[in-house]
Amino acid sequence: MSEHLTWSIGPVRITRIEERITGVPWPSLVPDGSRHLDACRPWIDPFVSESGNSLLLSVHSFVVETPDTLIVVDTCVGTNDEAKLPGDPDFGRRLESHVSGFERVDVVVCTHLHFDHVGWNTVERDGELVPTFPNARYLVTSAELAAERDEEDTASYQRAIAPLAAAGCLDAVDSSHRIDPWVALEPTPGHTPGHVSVRITAGDDVALIIGDLAHTPLQFAFPEVVSNPDHDPAQATQTRRRIVDEHGNTSTLLLGTHFAPPTAGLLEVDDDGAVRFGPASA
Repeated sequence: MSEHLTWSIGPVRITRIEERITGVPWPSLVPDGSRHLDACRPWIDPFVSESGNSLLLSVHSFVVETPDTLIVVDTCVGTNDEAKLPGDPDFGRRLESHVSGFERVDVVVCTHLHFDHVGWNTVERDGELVPTFPNARYLVTSAELAAERDEEDTASYQRAIAPLAAAGCLDAVDSSHRIDPWVALEPTPGHTPGHVSVRITAGDDVALIIGDLAHTPLQFAFPEVVSNPDHDPAQATQTRRRIVDEHGNTSTLLLGTHFAPPTAGLLEVDDDGAVRFGPASA
């Protein structure tokens, strides 16, 4: 289990709370990724297995602490025994300890509604699923809530989202919704119809929590390399290209929601257009 990694954007503190890291064979998630692996060495090495046969898929939450708001971005897998990727029952204790009590959390952001991003939205208490963060507003984009769901997503919705609606703490928001003066959502569709990233801004300092717009930094170097779960591969590719165009050779800190440590980095583009994800120190 990795130690918590923390970054600062002005007065805002961002902390990665890890649930687990799993080696995932390229064909099962990013089928064409391995073809481009050698072109991305050595900078890709922290994000792949020693053999290179698997990408290292990290599942973690980000806790964003601003002067006004305590925010949790995505809540991992949770204790759902039916999930295809196992969670970690002890993750809840680590997260609760870091925020000094679930009741202190003001906002939970769901970048999208896949099972590995909403699992700790709820907990079972007296045989009933209830909000894990009792005083928080849970934010999901209207487009994401309205999207069609397959069987797996429907099961996840019933477990992690429907109880929030019943409890009156679920907010359907615009994909550019502003949470407070430092934090706003940013539309990054393609992986799912209503997928968003989370932008943190303090003066000239910017960070972007990217959700699943990329499962591996290799997809910034080769935006056309798609992930199997992408709802709209062409749109997902377009979104990644936009991110590279907007943030290449800038000081924007990109925080990958599935990137193993060092997790965060800068996009560096050379004169020939080759892209490198340069890891940033926590």
